[in-house]
Amino acid sequence: MDWLIALFSTPNSIAHILLAYSIVIALGMALGKIKIFGVSLGVTFVLFTGLLLNYLGMKVDPTVLGFIRDFGLILFVFFIGLQVGPSFFSSFKSGGIVLNGLMVLAVVLSVIVTIVLYFCFSDTLSLAQMLGVHYGAVTNTPGLGATQEALAQLNYQGEDIAVAYACAYPLGVVSIIGTAIALRFIFKIDMKEEDQHWEAEEKASNHVSIFFHVCVTNRALEGRSIGDIRAFIARPFICSRILHDGVISSPSSESLVHVGDVVRIVSGEENKDAIVAFFGEEDKKADLATEHSPITSKRLSVTRTEINGLTVADLHLSHSDGVNITRVYRAGMQLFPYQNLHIQIGDELYCVGPANSIKRLEDRLGNKIKRLEHPNLIAIFIGIAVGILFGSLPIVIPGMPVPLKLGLAGGPLIIAILLGRFGSLFRLVTYTTSSANLMLRELGISLFLASVGLAAGENFVDALLVGNGPLYVVLGLLVTIIPLLTVGCIARHFFHINYHSIVGLMAGATTDPPTLAYAATLSEKNSSAVAYSTVYPLAMFLRILTGQLVLLIMWSFVSVA
Repeated sequence: MDWLIALFSTPNSIAHILLAYSIVIALGMALGKIKIFGVSLGVTFVLFTGLLLNYLGMKVDPTVLGFIRDFGLILFVFFIGLQVGPSFFSSFKSGGIVLNGLMVLAVVLSVIVTIVLYFCFSDTLSLAQMLGVHYGAVTNTPGLGATQEALAQLNYQGEDIAVAYACAYPLGVVSIIGTAIALRFIFKIDMKEEDQHWEAEEKASNHVSIFFHVCVTNRALEGRSIGDIRAFIARPFICSRILHDGVISSPSSESLVHVGDVVRIVSGEENKDAIVAFFGEEDKKADLATEHSPITSKRLSVTRTEINGLTVADLHLSHSDGVNITRVYRAGMQLFPYQNLHIQIGDELYCVGPANSIKRLEDRLGNKIKRLEHPNLIAIFIGIAVGILFGSLPIVIPGMPVPLKLGLAGGPLIIAILLGRFGSLFRLVTYTTSSANLMLRELGISLFLASVGLAAGENFVDALLVGNGPLYVVLGLLVTIIPLLTVGCIARHFFHINYHSIVGLMAGATTDPPTLAYAATLSEKNSSAVAYSTVYPLAMFLRILTGQLVLLIMWSFVSVA
């Protein structure tokens, strides 16, 4: 039995370290699936398992603990960045501006409430502890890690802020959902009516590509090429099929149009009326389906690295015997195939044209799905390396005690977002499958939470029993409820935003998946998920940076410890 005792009691042993992390993560993930009143803590329960086992005597070498904690945080934020990168900048368009504006207000209010509460209880709490409460209240773990890193730069020697975080987190999750329920009663919301209103709003604001048929009656277009017509109209559209003298073909930009032709157009819905008026009149009875013609349609996946970063224009489709790309699908989004749109590995192109021509284009694009299953480790580690360098870059601001650094959380996050969006311009293949991305994110956050728990167990129990634990819980409730209730009321009363979207906004502003899961039980629609994904990228970015900014800005006025 000596070997077993040694295995569990030697903090410096590699076997002990691996065993400790395995037990903490496995047990925490299992307990995290348990639902209480329909709410579960998920992967966050790894933190509480680590706290418990550390209190019971499980120790890990502090140096190894710090390395695994930081490495896990880098993995998590980097793959979060790659995931949200393609949609990060597009989230500021259209209705996303309002939602992101409200999200920013929620973040700012939570910071203001945190600072006000700190000054109210400055005799009892330090600013560092209050920031731990803040991140537990808004359920944002990467922000906790970034703030811990900033405190290390400031040589902070006080209580581990993970203690305050752990005290505030559980009721933070519950109070976010509770605030959503309160809004429902305050505004007397009928869920069926909200579903109907959301469907109407979606139809009214739908800007994805649609197809329709027009009959050419405008004699000014006789003998004109499709490329010339596109330049005349100055509206983006694709002519995917044309019926001329009873024959259906897939035209190129050089193909000529004649009066009496029927053409199938793909464009944004907002451009339909102008295009129909220019060509002539809409033909709602036309049947240009591919099964009735010598052309066909097929989705092709971009899997060849040689294509990564090329634009649609670079494919020279006019030389491909009449093949047209009518839609591009990327990271769950549908994009219009503008000529200057850069194609990325993993994109799906919806192509229309003769079967033999599409086959030649398929060979050029790759369309080998299994290739996408291989990880592109070169680009990933280049991105992580650049992210660490960028995060370590000192930004000198007059009046600040130390230079501002984005750190191991902010640097890799920003670089990953930029790579996810613009990596193809540098011919870097950053595509990872959804399952691989999710696995690495879960692995990273599990390692981070286990490390935090294994370092703070004794202090956490002391805080609950004889310390400031109860105070952390109460202050955390205020940090959670006041900003979300304020923003929720503004969103409903002044902007008349759908209730489902408000719940998604609240979940995204706090980067809180349990709230999104609760929202999914309210409706079969995906309205909450749309709002969540719209505000989540910027919310994560702001949550990670705000703690560091508060620390450095207030350093000159207050004592962090």
